[in-house]
Amino acid sequence: MRGAESGFGHTDRIVGSIVDMAGVSRAKVFPISRLDSFVDSGAGASPSWTVFCVDDHLAFTPSFSVVGDLRLRIDGDDMRDLGNGTYWAPACLTEQDGTPSPACTRGALRRVTARLAESGLTARVGHEIEFTLFDAATAEEWSAYGLNAVLAQEEFFKHLLAAASTAALPIEQVHAEAGLDQFEVSLAPADPVEAADNAVLARTLISRVARAQGLRASFSPMPVAGGAGNGAHQHVSIFEGDLPILSGGPGRHGLTPAGGAAIAGILRALPEFTAVLAGSALSHLRLRPGMWSGVFRCWGLENREAAVRLCADTAGNPHGANLEIKPIDPSANPYLSSAAILGAAHDGIAGALPLPDEVSVDPAELTGAHAVDLLPTLPPDVLGGFESSALARDLLGPLIMEALAAVKGYEHAEYREKPVDEVAQRFRYAWTS
Repeated sequence: MRGAESGFGHTDRIVGSIVDMAGVSRAKVFPISRLDSFVDSGAGASPSWTVFCVDDHLAFTPSFSVVGDLRLRIDGDDMRDLGNGTYWAPACLTEQDGTPSPACTRGALRRVTARLAESGLTARVGHEIEFTLFDAATAEEWSAYGLNAVLAQEEFFKHLLAAASTAALPIEQVHAEAGLDQFEVSLAPADPVEAADNAVLARTLISRVARAQGLRASFSPMPVAGGAGNGAHQHVSIFEGDLPILSGGPGRHGLTPAGGAAIAGILRALPEFTAVLAGSALSHLRLRPGMWSGVFRCWGLENREAAVRLCADTAGNPHGANLEIKPIDPSANPYLSSAAILGAAHDGIAGALPLPDEVSVDPAELTGAHAVDLLPTLPPDVLGGFESSALARDLLGPLIMEALAAVKGYEHAEYREKPVDEVAQRFRYAWTS
């Protein structure tokens, strides 16, 4: 177990959770005395868990109905101490006989990382967690990225950092963001599966500490209509053996041929994976020019409007060169978003794709023949691109494809045409743990 070690009390409990296709965490709780059962036998979960929508509607499909049973299993080595007698661990979906379920999103990311390993590649991922605190400051007390903004919430961050220390969550920095009462927590890079686990844990701790401080944390892509919107950017570095592919090469900004091909693979696949990265009925409100959301399908050195921002290997970048993937928002399942990005990068490397031209200005300034394509935001384009994607089917498998398409299809049909204020308020806390 990682985190502060202590003897278990008779009222202590262990929470095991998964993240579903809507990006919502679903959980079962066992008394700590039954920890071995949670590990060995698991907790029962209907296959319908896989097709829960953001409003708890069940988007049944031929493969996911009222019939059948899956199990949520945890690994005792993954347990984290949340304090106050509560422990947490990421769960995997398995069949009743213990074999991995093809519908397990954590398993999908494991398969992609194994595919990279077969090619002699490893990856590190660092997640950024953006969120909005409600019942916090007022507009008169707020400055974007302001000292006053973080000091006004110093009690919240004191307790958050203490909780992170107890749970062994590697927080690297916190700061106020551009929107009113919006903050960001940056996590240290880790193995892709562990990094996604950490992202789930971070949101859990932020939610928990906020409640204890009389606040509410929102991870919605657009918690207030017309606001800044929350992102969930991922920083990705890739290595061939011990050597980074994003630095030390002969290409632009030190890119190696494999590094350029990885960028090309991600850019080629982004329209097919918008449903995975930013597929909620609110995501399009954030995915717009001028929002620094990466809606422009291009790359550039430190270009914050590009979908792929290259952070070069400099003294100001202690983790070395990496790619920041910007279109991702908090409605995305972090296991699936990482699987999509890493799988697309691997596909580009395997195909030795040529690196597209760099965009070194605001992409919105380019017009005519130089104009940069935008990622799809209309439901037929978002869902159609995903459902027709051979790469998505190869990386995620047909069951995850079926479930995610059903969930996102329902959510768009039900909510995309409703008043924006109504939808934003309805799902303000849908992704709060």
